Amino acid sequence: MAAVYKTLSRTSKKDTTMTNGIPIKKKNKQRVLILSSRGITRKDAKLDTKTKLCQLNELADLYNCNNVLFFEARKGKDLYIWMSKAPNGPTVKCHLQNLHTTSELHFPGNCLRGSRPILSFDATFTTSPHLTLLKELLTHIFGVPKGARKTKPFVDHIMGFTVADGKIWIRCFEIRETAVSKAEARGQLATAAEKDEAERETAKSVVGGEKGDTKISLIEIGPRFILTPIVVLESSFGGPVIYENKEFVSPNQIRSELRMAKAGRYNQRSEQRIERRAKKGDLGLRTGKERPYGELEDRVLFA
Repeated sequence: MAAVYKTLSRTSKKDTTMTNGIPIKKKNKQRVLILSSRGITRKDAKLDTKTKLCQLNELADLYNCNNVLFFEARKGKDLYIWMSKAPNGPTVKCHLQNLHTTSELHFPGNCLRGSRPILSFDATFTTSPHLTLLKELLTHIFGVPKGARKTKPFVDHIMGFTVADGKIWIRCFEIRETAVSKAEARGQLATAAEKDEAERETAKSVVGGEKGDTKISLIEIGPRFILTPIVVLESSFGGPVIYENKEFVSPNQIRSELRMAKAGRYNQRSEQRIERRAKKGDLGLRTGKERPYGELEDRVLFA
């Protein structure tokens, strides 16, 4: 990961400001308060209320945090995420779906514990204002500042954020560097020589450069999950609604419609059963009940 770290170190030198001719480096001071409600099995401190979420602002101020990530579990089936900038906002509420942990996926990749991730956002995040706001919030929450406590000065994995079907798909990948054999390196350089000079330089940097030939690849390591934005509030856990997703359907409504469909099929079968019993009664085919004799039957005419 040395090549990736050196590249990021060169770009980080731009984040400096000049004050009286003295360069002062900008500090990324972001601290995130992570809490959950009752209903989550992880043994951590939990918030006892689900209605007075404004109390999270006081907790964030108490622990000197300027970001809040709150997991809200409902009915043991649904999981919602609240992301907020304390204490002034804004706040985004999302529905979390298709969560798969790293232990469930069994991917071959791995990353160093405590390393900083690279955040990769889809170009779709710049197409609408609420997605731009989401991008900024995700950057503040998932982006680890350089030199933060309990972090290592290494960059060996990427968090990818992609927008598709109105949802945010989040994946994690390991950055793996492998040595390239001389024959493979010659072949790559030969193909690059046939292209323009700019493409040749790009291919040369991907192959590894002058010191050693390495090949960079991405391997998914997990976890993976999907976020569906629901509402965006102006202040922190309150205030007027800035954006509302009209296409979002609550899981409770989906389950209610499924129950109504099952009840409709049951009612239809019950009505068919009643009609069938009525027809059998009219024809005298029901067991335990004698069929009334008609006037033109032999038993009545020749009695």
